[in-house]
Amino acid sequence: MSKENLEKVKSSTVLELIRVAHEFCVFTERVEKTDIKDVLSFYQKVMPLMYVKGSLLPELSEVDNSFAERFVSEEHWQSVFMNIKTKFGDDEYYWVVDQNRELMKSSLAEDIADIYQDMKDFVVLFQKNQLAAKENAVADAHRFLAIHWGPRLTSALKHIHTLIYALELKENDEIL
Repeated sequence: MSKENLEKVKSSTVLELIRVAHEFCVFTERVEKTDIKDVLSFYQKVMPLMYVKGSLLPELSEVDNSFAERFVSEEHWQSVFMNIKTKFGDDEYYWVVDQNRELMKSSLAEDIADIYQDMKDFVVLFQKNQLAAKENAVADAHRFLAIHWGPRLTSALKHIHTLIYALELKENDEIL
């Protein structure tokens, strides 16, 4: 690892994303025990922060990909997915327009589980004692922001926004 990469890996920008990603993962692992309003509120606040912190990640040069690892198994992902799917119930699905301007059905549980997988892998790999592992964690988080967790996060956040304010409007109507 170059000295320049070492400084980038130890930067406050990286450490801040680690902290936010860790909070996201811990919360997501306990989502079934949390009230739906609190779930929506948490994701509404943490997801934009995670996106901003991810967009500030430094680009690293000369990363040794032999230290790249994934830690979230298919079974673990499935467990997270099912807990989120159960929590959101009928509100789990929403419609998005894809790159070809086609309307397609999307899954909030799938989006959050995919984000969880990338963030959990990032946090666990970064905790390894080898500098090359930390370097790979940062490089993967940066790359996956562009192609995987970033698009899912922005899509899911829009639906979360809709759910929060639909719930708020419904509660106001019941009061009147």
